[in-house]
Amino acid sequence: MRKEARAHPYHLYLGVDGGGTKCTIAIMSSQGRVVAEGTGGPANPLRVGVETAVSNIAYAIDKACDDNNISRGDIVAATLGLAGVRRYDIRGRVRDSFLGRFGVKRLIVTTDAEIALYGTTLGKAGLVVIAGTGSICLGMDSDGQRAMAGGWGPIAGDEGGGRGIAGEALHRIAKASDGRGPATALSDLAADYFRASNVENLIGAIYAPTMDNSRIAGFSRFVTEAANAGDAVALAIIREAGEELGNAAAAVIRKLQLKDAKFPVGCVGSVFLAGSLLTDRMKQLIHAEAPKAYLTKPKFLPAHAACQIARTNGNVVEPMPGDDGPSLRTGRRP
Repeated sequence: MRKEARAHPYHLYLGVDGGGTKCTIAIMSSQGRVVAEGTGGPANPLRVGVETAVSNIAYAIDKACDDNNISRGDIVAATLGLAGVRRYDIRGRVRDSFLGRFGVKRLIVTTDAEIALYGTTLGKAGLVVIAGTGSICLGMDSDGQRAMAGGWGPIAGDEGGGRGIAGEALHRIAKASDGRGPATALSDLAADYFRASNVENLIGAIYAPTMDNSRIAGFSRFVTEAANAGDAVALAIIREAGEELGNAAAAVIRKLQLKDAKFPVGCVGSVFLAGSLLTDRMKQLIHAEAPKAYLTKPKFLPAHAACQIARTNGNVVEPMPGDDGPSLRTGRRP
């Protein structure tokens, strides 16, 4: 654990939570009070590029400062928790681009999972499961050793995340349309959401050049609505998403050998608005590995947690060259 820095009363601390759909920023005072917040466009540099990601973050910061009469020069430290920065070279480019715009004295560039984990555990043992546009689970034991599962993106992963749920829904809709699967209310909901004249014309809408993962992922909330209304296909998709998230958490628990420990599992992301339809199966799988584990809401929102890290030099990992993910996946110390 790093020592807490002694803060000047007029110094401000920036936290950024950046994902594939949007970024959220917060600015905190030396006393730990959030004095400004803002949002901007996507900030996953793998999806939108480094310069676009940093420009979207800068826009959110500038607007928050202008709206709250704050000087950017008073921001002395920042933590950027971003999806898509596991590779060292990308973190370095993000760092250079950000420092070219903001003259902060201390900058941490780490993953969105790291700040979400800190927001749940405050640097102690535990897990966080993130299910927004994508999905990932990160955990840490009492020695600071970390392990992860998921985070493979829309081509190889995102099971249990919004993109995964929406993608599975589209698979089921296609089967229903062909007569290869049961009818579902999702068919008409998808035609409306993707602005297709009918289900048969969905193929043109979902493969349009302007279609992106965040737009597809947005359909997941309609899957949740259909599940809550009793649609059998939608119910199955949401329950399978919970199983996928539970499997990811169980894998991390095994890697960190936490089976006998009592620890929190933070639930972060819009997918968890599905409630018990999603989490019942997830809890079963977690408790099968670690009976004393418990699901919880984070103590801090991710952007607020990032502020706390900037303000206190909190216990997070900013991997160095050669520590680009495989070490986290196997559970070895980064």
